[in-house]
Amino acid sequence: MSDIVKFENVVKEYKSGEHILTAIDHIDFTIEEGEFVVILGPSGAGKSTLLNLLGGLDTVTSGKIIVDGNNIESFNDNQLTKYRAKNVGFIFQFYNLIPNLTALENVELMKDIVDVDIDGMKVLASVGLDRHANQFPSQLSGGEQQRVSIARAVAKKPSMLLCDEPTGALDSKTGVSILNLLQNMSVNNNSTVVIVTHNAILAEAADKVIRIKNGKIESITINENPKKVTDLEW
Repeated sequence: MSDIVKFENVVKEYKSGEHILTAIDHIDFTIEEGEFVVILGPSGAGKSTLLNLLGGLDTVTSGKIIVDGNNIESFNDNQLTKYRAKNVGFIFQFYNLIPNLTALENVELMKDIVDVDIDGMKVLASVGLDRHANQFPSQLSGGEQQRVSIARAVAKKPSMLLCDEPTGALDSKTGVSILNLLQNMSVNNNSTVVIVTHNAILAEAADKVIRIKNGKIESITINENPKKVTDLEW
């Protein structure tokens, strides 16, 4: 596999008057294409900031972020918009579905954002929701809504899926099914999946575990034989 992501001496600071908060403090790491990556750390460690930088939702103070050979920090606003639309699928803790659109319409909404041929029913079937295509979010369970959000994210065939606590609003059983779905996308579709979480149990299922604390990387661990999500003791 080849590197799809490379962080090079990345720093992110936020200024408030005279005070400077260093959210990301000189970090370096790589992610390979098709890896299932877990970024672990306590609240306030800088995990979500890191994900926002990778997703082009925020910009670095210094350093480089290389994605598919391109330094996204050199992108102008138009290039960043195209990068977010084409290269990145976002999956958040809260599903951000449009309430007055059906599951199918929420997925096929991606047609208006990227120039990709999207078969909404096929994508919904891939997450086991084709029978719910014509239901509105309010008619779906939390787990079903999250699966719609995953379908929407993968419909445009992005090079990366970036997931910020994707099971935080779900019960444990439903959460395991969602994480299993994401792991299978990495294994079967060669999708690069990056999950930010504080749940250390998930580390055993990752190809790579990046532990972060106080904006610094504590360790990077490669799992030669990652477990299946469904085999973990939750």
